[in-house]
Amino acid sequence: MVGTFLNTATVLVGSSVGSILGARLSEKVQSTLMDGIGLVTILIGMKLAWGTKNEAVVLIALMLGSAIGELVNIEGGLDALGCAVERRFSSFGEGDFVRAVVGPTLLFCVGPLTLMGCIQEGITGNYSLLATKSTLDAFSSMAFGAALGWKVALSAVCVFLIQGSLTASAGILQHVLTEQMRAELFATGGVILLGLGMVLLGIKKIRVANMLPSLAVAPAVVWAVEAVRSAMR
Repeated sequence: MVGTFLNTATVLVGSSVGSILGARLSEKVQSTLMDGIGLVTILIGMKLAWGTKNEAVVLIALMLGSAIGELVNIEGGLDALGCAVERRFSSFGEGDFVRAVVGPTLLFCVGPLTLMGCIQEGITGNYSLLATKSTLDAFSSMAFGAALGWKVALSAVCVFLIQGSLTASAGILQHVLTEQMRAELFATGGVILLGLGMVLLGIKKIRVANMLPSLAVAPAVVWAVEAVRSAMR
């Protein structure tokens, strides 16, 4: 849970600093900082992807998982959810207050870095992905704080509850996944993070959210391969 505590703290600090300083951080500086985060995301993705023991499993998982994600249109659904929340609360007197909490929460808690980070910490105790996400969220919350004020800090509570629950749930997988399954799960996640890094750098618009089902497919493919091998012995 160290990663979740760290992420909660960075959202609190970032939103507070943003609300105090306002929009004093130039777009040029923000862009350069985001480029740095994008490069580090690619580095982490490469390290995770390099841990694969069977590239074919990663390929199959990405193909099947991405196909499922495109059919369900996860990314489109998330975008629609954000728009629906904004429309729903814009007509209320406290619309700005609600948007200051709900909007940032959706940004901080929905995405491949959140899911992969919680899975990584829940299974291995390594919170490096959530640490990277914390840095990203610090600057995002700073921007939100500058635009919407101190109320953005309340989204830190949602971050703690949601990511804490995901990390605790992922801990259960520690007793279910074999070493091979873990290796291919993280390798598949690493490839997805490579795509996310490219998005952050503006290299290519990749619908990384639609690839998230691949994380569930990878262990299933490993299980199927092991089952076939056992049957052939």
